[in-house]
Amino acid sequence: MNSELLGIIFMYGLVMLLAIPLGRYIGKIFNYESTWLDKVFNPIDKLFFKIGGINPTKEMNWKQHLVALLTINIVWFVISILVLTNMVWLPLNPDGNPSMSGDLAFNTTVSFITNTNLQHYSGESGLSYLGQLTLMLWQFISAGCGMAICAAVFMAMKEKTSATLGNFYSFFVRSCTRVLLPLSFVVAIILVMNGTPMTFEGKDTITTLEGNEQNVSRGPVAAFVAIKQLGTNGGGFYGPNSANPMENPNYLTNIVENISIVLIPIAMVFALGFILKRKKLSWTIYSVMTLGFLVLLIPAVISEMNGNPAISNMGISQNMGSMEGKEVRFGAAASANWATYTTVTSNGSVNAMHDSMTPIAGMTTLLGMMINCFYGGVGVGFLNFYIFIILGVFISGLMVGRTPEFLGKKIEAKEMKIAMFIALLHPFLILVGTALASHLYASDSEALSGWLANPGYHGFSEMLYEFTSSSANNGSGFEGLGDNTPFWNIATGVVMLFARYLPIIGPVAIAGMLAQKQYIPESNGTLKTDTSTFGLMVFAVIFIVAALSFFPALTLGPIAEYFSAK
Repeated sequence: MNSELLGIIFMYGLVMLLAIPLGRYIGKIFNYESTWLDKVFNPIDKLFFKIGGINPTKEMNWKQHLVALLTINIVWFVISILVLTNMVWLPLNPDGNPSMSGDLAFNTTVSFITNTNLQHYSGESGLSYLGQLTLMLWQFISAGCGMAICAAVFMAMKEKTSATLGNFYSFFVRSCTRVLLPLSFVVAIILVMNGTPMTFEGKDTITTLEGNEQNVSRGPVAAFVAIKQLGTNGGGFYGPNSANPMENPNYLTNIVENISIVLIPIAMVFALGFILKRKKLSWTIYSVMTLGFLVLLIPAVISEMNGNPAISNMGISQNMGSMEGKEVRFGAAASANWATYTTVTSNGSVNAMHDSMTPIAGMTTLLGMMINCFYGGVGVGFLNFYIFIILGVFISGLMVGRTPEFLGKKIEAKEMKIAMFIALLHPFLILVGTALASHLYASDSEALSGWLANPGYHGFSEMLYEFTSSSANNGSGFEGLGDNTPFWNIATGVVMLFARYLPIIGPVAIAGMLAQKQYIPESNGTLKTDTSTFGLMVFAVIFIVAALSFFPALTLGPIAEYFSAK
């Protein structure tokens, strides 16, 4: 078997080896069971609560959870805007990097507090170290918020009848201190040992093999990269992201970073099983997610390993696969593997140029973000999948003539309306945004010629990808798009805001309302939701919604490009 394929299998094997025990550990954290790290982190947690004036034992209902989440996000938004627009005179700026314009600061702030990390700037030249550290803090905070609000939904699913779902602040702090911080420390140490910089010194001057002098940016890179991967953030310290050897020096670090992308999203699924004491349900959810992941991964890897058909038609051999935009130290297969990992989650980091990928691989990266629930982001990935569970239960109930129920609670019209609204919001934001951009470009293509490096089918894909990435809280880009303009900064910023908070509000509202309903014990007539049959039903619902919503747009972009290259 090809060694590159063995590497892909090895990586996923390590993910599963780590994700199941990590899921058990996260389940203990949210259940407030004792863990071996309690002696270390209990005093730290108490300090945070004392400083914040928070009572972590105070129970909250679902509305209070959402108010807490939105309130602290507004505070972080203001702080971030102030830092990014004033970097030029603030401390920790040894390279003298400029402050951001208002529209770029808006886009960047929204991007990082929403766990999207869409970057319309080049990291090493667009931010001071204070700016990088501020965004690194948001990478912890946004991931912690996702885990905390997911924990509230877990509590709603756990309780037979309850109006309260734990304490948001407690879940948030415990997620940051007991999960994200220790794992980030381990990953950062591995990166430092393999040559990733971790310093506050400015640029270093080196002499190249040709005898020329070159300035190389440094900074607290290892810490930044660790939480960018583990928190499904994805924002790069450097412009080329993890394709830059300073962020991702070798194949070992490539494995570690690749594993970090999906580790916590998968572990959260297993945490659900431990919290609810329904391991079979968590395995059903995991199986559906993994089936979807493989449906996207396999064509992408095969397409990239086979090479670009247009180049093959020219009689040029592609023994290494399609290597345009790829790093030789990783290869075509590992690059396609990373591209799938990063787009089925909301990570968005890259170790290759997605704009250079073959049309099939480009389409699978788009589909991963369009579906947005095969693993998904830290915490919110499950919330997206939860919407499809509700839809699957309702449709299944109608098919067999029974009242739709999930975990002993009746799903009625109000829950279904919210679920349908959230399910349709994602394609609405993507398709309306792309249509608007396409109209503007078509109406004044000469003035806006800097937008697209590749007009035509691929240019449409570039615009479609930008709005898809924004709506999926992903942050990756085709990068053939000139996106640092007021239109793209504001338009994608607005999309990121709606796409982050409404898909959180919807599932939490549904879970909270179901938690307050009377529990109905399971009987022989109850629809089982932990079976392969129901899993396939949910997969079919996901496929139908994605196919109906996005197939026309994909036809205009990567599918048309694929057939035009034949």
